[in-house]
Amino acid sequence: MSTGPSAAAGSHAAALRHVLSHLVTPLLMCVGMGLAYLGAFHAPEPHDLRVDVVGSGPSAQVLAQTLQDKGDGALSVRTVPDRAAAVDHLRTQDSYGVYVPGRSPELLVATASSDTSATVVEKVFTEVAAGQGAPLKVTNTAPTADGDPTGQGIFFLLVAVSIGSYASVAVIGGAGAVLPLRIRAALAVAASLVVSVIGAVFAGPLFGLVDRGLGGLWAMAWLYAAGILLIGVGLHTFLKRWTTLGVMVLFVMLNFTSSGGIFRPELQPGFFGALHAFWNGAGFVEGVRSHVYFGGHALGGHLLVLALWFVVGILAMALAGLAERKRRVAVAATAPTAGERRRGEQAGAGTETEEETEEEIEEAVAV
Repeated sequence: MSTGPSAAAGSHAAALRHVLSHLVTPLLMCVGMGLAYLGAFHAPEPHDLRVDVVGSGPSAQVLAQTLQDKGDGALSVRTVPDRAAAVDHLRTQDSYGVYVPGRSPELLVATASSDTSATVVEKVFTEVAAGQGAPLKVTNTAPTADGDPTGQGIFFLLVAVSIGSYASVAVIGGAGAVLPLRIRAALAVAASLVVSVIGAVFAGPLFGLVDRGLGGLWAMAWLYAAGILLIGVGLHTFLKRWTTLGVMVLFVMLNFTSSGGIFRPELQPGFFGALHAFWNGAGFVEGVRSHVYFGGHALGGHLLVLALWFVVGILAMALAGLAERKRRVAVAATAPTAGERRRGEQAGAGTETEEETEEEIEEAVAV
C-alpha cells in the first residue's frame, strides 16, 4: 500500500522538475525582452542628429553655431548654400531637417526616412521660429504612402515576417529533425518564400503600406526571411530546445530594437545604433525605405547586409551537416546491431520526443 503514494509523489516531483526546467526559457525571454526593448526605446534622445540651415551669410552661421552649442551634442548642424542642395541632402538621407530662415521661415523634412526624427526636428525649429516671432511652415519632401501615415508600417511588416520565419524554425527544426538536412533546407527556403509572399500581400493589396516598388519589397522580404530560417534551422542541430531562445535574441531582441523602424540610431543608445549598421532587420527596413521612397539611394549596401546574413545561414546549414555526419559516424561505430544503428542515426540527427517538440513549437509561436 505504501508503493502507490510514494510512486505518485515521485511522479509529481519529476513533473515539477520538468516544468521548472522549462520555465527557464520564458523567464530568460522576459529578462531579455525587457532589457532590449526598454533599453532601446524607453527614453529616446537625439544625439548628432543631422540638420541643415540654408544660408551662407553671417546670420546663418551664427544660427547654426548657436543651435550646435545649445543642443550640447543633440544636433549636428551645418549650413548649406541654397534650398536645392538642402533638399538633395534630405533625399539622400544625409540630413533629417532643413531650416530656411527669413520672414516666413520654413522647415523641410522627409517623414519617409523617419517620422520620429522629423518630429524631433520640427519641435526644435518651431521654438527657433517662435523666438523670431514668426510661424513655421513645414514642408514634407518625402511623404509616406497613404496606407502608412506614421511611416512605421514597414517596421510592423518586419515584425510579421520575422515571427513567421522564426516560428517556422521551431517546426522544421523540431518536428522535422528526423528528416535529412537537405530536406530541412528545402523546407526552410520554401517557408521563407511563403512568408515573403504573405508580407508582400500585407504591404501592398491588403494595407497599402507602399504605393510602389512592391516587387522589390517582396524580394527583400524573401532574402530576409530565408536568412533567418537557414540560420535557425542550422542552429537547431546544436542548440536543440534552446533554439527558440537563440533566435529570439538574434531576430527579436537585438533585431527589432536596432532596425530603425521606430527610432533611428540618432535617437537611440549607442549600442543599438551600432547594430543598425549591419543587423538584418535594419537592412530590410532601410532597404525598403531606400527602394520605395529615395530612388534606390544606398540600396546596394542594404542588400549586401541581407545577402551576408543569407550567406551566414548557408554556412550554419553546412556546419550542421558536418556535425550531424560526425554524430552518425560515431553512433554507427559503437552500434552492434542494425536496429541500434538506426536509432543512433535518428538521435544523431537531433531527434526529440514529441513532447519536447510540441513545447518548442508552442514557445516559438506563443511569443
